[in-house]
Amino acid sequence: MALGPRLDLRQSQSLVMTPQLQQAIKLLAASNLEIETFIGEALETNPLLEAGAARSEDTGTPSEPDDIPREEFTSDQLMSQAQGESEAPTDLDTSALDRDRDTGDGATGGTDWGASAGGGAISGDGEFPDIEATRAAEETLTEHLDAQIGAIATSEKEAFVARHIVGLLDDAGYLPFDLREVAYDLGVDMDQMEDALTVVQMLDPSGVGARSLSECLEIQAREADRYDPCMAKLIDNLELLAKGEVARLKRMCNVDDEDFADMLHELRSFDPKPGLAFAPSSDDAVIPDVLLKDNGAGGWDISLNEDTLPRLVVNRSYYVELSGGSANKETQGWLKEKLADAHWLIRALDQRQKTILKTAAEIVKQQDGFFRRGVSELRPLTLREVAEEIEMHESTVSRVTSNKYLSCERGTFELKYFFSSGVASSDGEGASSEAIKARIKALTDAEDPKKVLSDQKLVDLLKEEGFDLARRTVAKYREAIGIGSSAQRRRAKKLENL
Repeated sequence: MALGPRLDLRQSQSLVMTPQLQQAIKLLAASNLEIETFIGEALETNPLLEAGAARSEDTGTPSEPDDIPREEFTSDQLMSQAQGESEAPTDLDTSALDRDRDTGDGATGGTDWGASAGGGAISGDGEFPDIEATRAAEETLTEHLDAQIGAIATSEKEAFVARHIVGLLDDAGYLPFDLREVAYDLGVDMDQMEDALTVVQMLDPSGVGARSLSECLEIQAREADRYDPCMAKLIDNLELLAKGEVARLKRMCNVDDEDFADMLHELRSFDPKPGLAFAPSSDDAVIPDVLLKDNGAGGWDISLNEDTLPRLVVNRSYYVELSGGSANKETQGWLKEKLADAHWLIRALDQRQKTILKTAAEIVKQQDGFFRRGVSELRPLTLREVAEEIEMHESTVSRVTSNKYLSCERGTFELKYFFSSGVASSDGEGASSEAIKARIKALTDAEDPKKVLSDQKLVDLLKEEGFDLARRTVAKYREAIGIGSSAQRRRAKKLENL
């Protein structure tokens, strides 16, 4: 068979996402702050777009025909006026959306010294950042320590070694390296290295430069003039304290109950991680996208937070001026393109708002018990249930609820918080896993220190309340919200009562 060049004509079909469709999908998943950034860039690149003025107070009408009105809706009004996805400025078909389906998210928690961590939703009370958070943003631990070394070091070499040690400290203020290895790297003897470490351990905050928790607490005890032989024994045997072996520790320290309680009180006043006061703050302000308030008539008023969203309008007078002043076809084509982009963006943002409001209204309708009575009334809910009710695709609802927050009287919650798995209950409707976790926490908080509840006892108590759970499920929920086992809680409560 001879090989040679030839021309073939073929016809095929493929799914192609237009740039506008891709942009619409991104806008739907973006938060208010991301939308604000996007609008700012659009205002810079499109001269026909401008931030619109507010409604005229005397006429009650928009100041510009292209200005998009924004209103407050109750959930019933919103659901009755909804027209589904047919209003979308671009064809957000389900196949296109499925190509970029969102995944679920998770949450992490941690524990602090002398306290246990609990689970819960993100909430805010509208307060300003505290002084520690502000200071953390202004000065690092290294900068704070470097400024003190010059007044304490006895020589330039000692100051140099001390500053090198400061540079090796972790965020908590500990030295995670072997001192001999550091001395070898710097070419100094161990005596000089020990002297430099002593300088670092004299700096504020007290406890920095320690190589272990015991050494950190010892430094602070010496600073407070509380490092007597009894306290030394207690600090040297912290593992026994963690196990709750109080009687053995009292014998080792040779103290009575009152003295031991005083020692524990002193120990708890020390900071096990002194450097964290200067660590970069991880508390990011959460600005809600949806505002919810009781309308006083048994319903809810739902509105978008407009504080971060400028209102866009088309500057028609500028368009007429430019189009009339030039007969160049390229200029006319560019103006028409910018005008089409401006109209599309305004319609896309308007559709995004309607979609968010419809989704939030359905969530409020489904979780009405939570907003009125608390987390115990949170019911299991899936994206599919909401999508079917508002006649949208499940992936669209997933995008709408990503990175969006709702503010109500109970706090600020991510929209995805209201979607959780459920467990069987006696009323047949099921109960949310978050409600079960809240109930487990309430039971353990109220338990008698002398009769700590086991996991099986928690199963029995929950079953009496209508929740049918396996023991391993209770243990999983208990661990998820940072509650220790019955043995751990018994030891902790015994120490708290000393």
